[in-house]
Amino acid sequence: MVSKKSLDQVIGLIAASLCDIQLLHSEVFTPRAKRLTVQKIVSRIEREGISFLTKTLPRLGKMLDRALAGQDTFDSASLGFKPQPNSKLPKLFGELFNLVLSPDGRVLQRPCVSSIRSLRLILFVYYKYNLPYDSDTERKVIDQFIQTEQELTSTNELFCKVAETVDQSPTNWSRVKPLIMRKTLRRARRLLWELFRHFDPYNIQPRHGPGSVATRETLWDKYSWTVVPNRLTDQYPFDAYFCASLGHVCDEFPAFSKLGDGELSARVLLVPKDSRGPRLISCEPLAFQWIQQGLGDAIVKHVEHHPLTTDNVHFSNQQPNQFGALLGSQTGRYATLDLKEASDRVTVGLVRLLFPEPLLKCLLAARSQSTLLPNGSTLQLNKFAPMGSALCFPVLALTIWAVLTAGIEDAESRERLLVYGDDVIVPTAQAENAIALLESVGLLCNRDKSCVHGLFRESCGVDAYQGSDVTPVRIRTEWQHHQSPKAYVSWIAYANHFYERQFFTTYEFIVSGLCGIYRTIPERNMLLACPALYEVPECYRPKRRRQNFNLQKLEYRVLDVRSHPIHHEMQGWKMLLRFFSEGSRPCPVRMNDKDRSPVAQSVDDECRQPFSVGLYTKRDTSNLVWCWR
Repeated sequence: MVSKKSLDQVIGLIAASLCDIQLLHSEVFTPRAKRLTVQKIVSRIEREGISFLTKTLPRLGKMLDRALAGQDTFDSASLGFKPQPNSKLPKLFGELFNLVLSPDGRVLQRPCVSSIRSLRLILFVYYKYNLPYDSDTERKVIDQFIQTEQELTSTNELFCKVAETVDQSPTNWSRVKPLIMRKTLRRARRLLWELFRHFDPYNIQPRHGPGSVATRETLWDKYSWTVVPNRLTDQYPFDAYFCASLGHVCDEFPAFSKLGDGELSARVLLVPKDSRGPRLISCEPLAFQWIQQGLGDAIVKHVEHHPLTTDNVHFSNQQPNQFGALLGSQTGRYATLDLKEASDRVTVGLVRLLFPEPLLKCLLAARSQSTLLPNGSTLQLNKFAPMGSALCFPVLALTIWAVLTAGIEDAESRERLLVYGDDVIVPTAQAENAIALLESVGLLCNRDKSCVHGLFRESCGVDAYQGSDVTPVRIRTEWQHHQSPKAYVSWIAYANHFYERQFFTTYEFIVSGLCGIYRTIPERNMLLACPALYEVPECYRPKRRRQNFNLQKLEYRVLDVRSHPIHHEMQGWKMLLRFFSEGSRPCPVRMNDKDRSPVAQSVDDECRQPFSVGLYTKRDTSNLVWCWR
């Protein structure tokens, strides 16, 4: 439930955004039209609540996107919006819709891109608003997870049988039909063999991830082993991968000899996503996560530098896909594909069929075979790995790349293939073929979000039309009327995004609210290593300053966000093991909230300090602190 105070802030932001839209489109969107639109939106929010902004308007936005992508004609009446006379376009925002669509719901020959940008911003601004969800929503997410698992049973069994047959007789692919699919899978298997033939899956540096684990160990207890399954140590011997040295093995041999070696299950966890409900992830058991992180890092590094994949498969850089979306929207030569439940639909049988030895043995050894549901029951997994496994993302991307590269006959089209997880870009001429190929191996293409026709494209967070970026500002974090680290960082970023889109009234509305709560906020041109706004009223700029002669720079006393440090000393060998796994990792770089590029900054205080094996930070424990920057 959204409080009255928070709802007033939501309405104020919508009103400010409409003021900016009126200024940007004053020739058609008059002050009177703006006033009537605000009254209509307020009226519907009073009747329907915040769901009008989080569900109803986004449905209208999705219909607009489908029309722009050439998938469907626009018909506002089907969504309950009152249409204009003799038109399928709605009265609400009708002045802008008339510059984009014809009365019959089709895209105009020369639509106004600025109107598209403004429409998408106001329709999607609260689409991903992070609101509480009820138990029914949780149950639906879990039921969908179980249903997907059941749907995979037949596909997984087929691929497992094919893999067993091919392992015994490499030329016997008779179980795979039709012939074109047989050829595609054989080529995909060959491609992955070529990619990994010089890859050593045992040359890894294991480490722990930042999140929770199924076995519920605390931060420092993650280096104390209690259960390490035999199938994991068969590939990654305990003394070589789970201990700091042979001295570690000798000194703690009595404890290690009592270790459990039974099978472990992952654990389903629901985490907040947005107004539509939670996201389901699977926490991995401690020992599996340790190896998964190391193996996943090694695979990513190998793939990003191998000649076969360096230009086509990316894990840490979204810019190629984002540029591909912009180029595809300009020329229409490239299509963007989106896969539904992609991480849950790569079956273990398909992985067995495609990936080569010895990598395959290591992948299978490091995966959880089952997961524990919230009701206490255990679900056997047909999928290779659910979201939450460190191997899920690289295996998904490589499976997609191998199948499409093998199935696309045109060499030029293969070279232009781009894969980032489940975001795929292919030449438009090959789009239907690519969809058929992916669905033939059990994946499911989300045709509503895949852009094949028209000139609308979306990939890796960039929405594009006719070569222009029309990505809306999507507000996720709820406004707080008291000081909050998460709200402070998020709303400064939102304000800057509005500023970049020339929504200056909205920017000033947010800045006014932030200054009233936090009193002092720095500007970006100060080049400080902390959250900063583009412009701040003079009376709210930092006043306290000093000259730092060591860094030869002027410093200001400003608010910054820091995690509360936890000091906990471990025993000697565990301390050394943590140092070996984490001490050599590079210090995280503070990123720009616009394009995720490093911000010009002084060296962070935490980065100046040597790595401490007794220092921890816990998620969601950040505080706002005054410091010199």
